[in-house]
Amino acid sequence: MLETIQTLWSALWAIPHLKLYLTLAWLLYILLLCGWIVLQKREPVATLTWVLSLALLPYLGYLIYFLLGPQKINRQRLRRHRSRKGLESHDVSAAFDDGGSELALLGQATTGLAPSSATSAQLLIDGAATYDALIDAVSSATNHVHLEYYIYMPDQTGTRLRDALVERARAGVKVRLLLDAVGSSKVSRGFLQPLLDAGGEFAWFHPTRFRPFTRTWVNLRTHRKIVVVDGRVAFTGGINITDEENERLHANAYRDLHLRLEGEVVRSVQVVFIEDWAYATGQKRQDFEGTQLWEAPGQGLQGGTSTQVVVSGPDSSWEAIHRLHVAAIHEARSRVWLVTPYFVPGEAARMALTSAALGGVDVRLLVPKMSDSRLVTYAARSYFDELLAAGIKVYEYGPRLLHTKALLCDDGMALIGSANFDHRSFRLNFEISVLFRDPTINATLAQLMEGEMDASERVQDLRNRSLWRNRLPEALARLMSPLL
Repeated sequence: MLETIQTLWSALWAIPHLKLYLTLAWLLYILLLCGWIVLQKREPVATLTWVLSLALLPYLGYLIYFLLGPQKINRQRLRRHRSRKGLESHDVSAAFDDGGSELALLGQATTGLAPSSATSAQLLIDGAATYDALIDAVSSATNHVHLEYYIYMPDQTGTRLRDALVERARAGVKVRLLLDAVGSSKVSRGFLQPLLDAGGEFAWFHPTRFRPFTRTWVNLRTHRKIVVVDGRVAFTGGINITDEENERLHANAYRDLHLRLEGEVVRSVQVVFIEDWAYATGQKRQDFEGTQLWEAPGQGLQGGTSTQVVVSGPDSSWEAIHRLHVAAIHEARSRVWLVTPYFVPGEAARMALTSAALGGVDVRLLVPKMSDSRLVTYAARSYFDELLAAGIKVYEYGPRLLHTKALLCDDGMALIGSANFDHRSFRLNFEISVLFRDPTINATLAQLMEGEMDASERVQDLRNRSLWRNRLPEALARLMSPLL
C-alpha cells in the first residue's frame, strides 16, 4: 500500500510544469473567491479577514466559507415576502398613535410591523412561572396553538408541553409546531408521533440537509420563541422548552425572562409565526382556512400598553433589532441598562454605549459571570476595559447562568425578546423582540434589574489580571467576534 502511494506521488510530480499549473489554479481560486466575497459588500474588516483566511486555506477555505460564510438569502427573502402578501386582508398597520416616535417609525420601516398595543403585558420570571402560564393557555385553546422554538428538549418539561398539545389536538384544536433543526436536534420522530397521530402538524426550520453544490443554511437559525393561542394570547421572550430553564427541576436553572401578551399586539406575533411557518413548509394562506388567526376588531383589543413587535434575520439587510438597540441608546437621556447573556458588540453598538456614558447617562451592563460558551465569555470581557474607562458600570451575575435579554432606557422604554447583544443575533439568527413604551413595564423591569445587580459582582479593577489566564485568551476570543 505504501509503495503504491509512493509510486503515485512520484508519477504526479513527474508531470511537466505541475508547479506552474498548481500556482495558476491557486491564483484562479483566489480571484474567483475574492470576487465572490467582495460582491457581498460586507464591512471591509470582515471582507479582508475572510479573503486572507481563505487564501491560506486553499480549497478547504472554500468549503468553510460555503458552509459558514455570510449569506444573503435573496430567494428566501422573496418567499417570505410572498407569505406576507397572503395576509394583506388582515392588516396590522394601525399604529397605536398617529404620530409615533422615531423608534416606532424605525421599527415599522425596517420590519413592516407597525406600533400596536396590549391590553395585558405580563413579565414572567424564570422557567417555572413561564411553563405554568404556557400550559394554562394551551389547555384553554379552542381553535389553534402555534409554537416556534429554537430549543425544544424531549425531557420532562418538553414532554409535559407535548402532552398538553396532544390533548388539545385530540379535541380538534389545530396545533402547528415549528422547531429549529439545530437547536432542537434531540427531538425525534418517535417523541412527536403522539402529536402527529392526534392531528397536529410539525415542521423543521432550515433542515440540516447537505446537497452537492448547494449552500446550506446550517449557520442561519431561528432563535425565536413564539406561542400563539387562538390569536388572543401570545408568548415570546428568551425561555426555551428545556429542563435547564426549570428551577423546579434544577437549582442552577437559567435565570431568564419571558412575556405573556394579550391585545392587538398578538396579531403581529401571529404574523411572524405564519410567515415562518409558510417559509418552512411552503404552505399558502389558504392552508390556514378554518383557523381563527386573531380576534375580530372591536373586541376590546386596544389597550393602554404601547407595544411594537420587532423582528430581524438574514432575510433582511436592515438588522432591525440591532438598529433599535443603537437608536434607543442614542435617544436615552438619563439611563441605559442592558442585560444579555452574550455581549459581543459591533462598533456601532459599542460607540452608542460609550458615548451615552461619556455624556453623563447612567449606563449599566449586566452579563453572566460565565455563559454557556467560554469563548463568548472571554470575548465579552475583552471589551470591559473600554466600557469601564467610559464610566459604564459592569456587573457579572452568578452562579446561575443569566439568560435574560432586555434593554431599559430612561423611564418609559423597554425592549425584551430573544436577541442577544452580539453579531449572531443581530445578523445571522431570526429573532423577535417587543418594544414597550410604558412606564409601568419600565418600572417593573427596572426593579428586576436592580435586584439582579444587587446579587451580582461589580467589575472594577482589571489591571492585575493574569496574562495567560485572562488577557491573552480574551484578546484571542475577540478576534473571533464576527463569527460568534
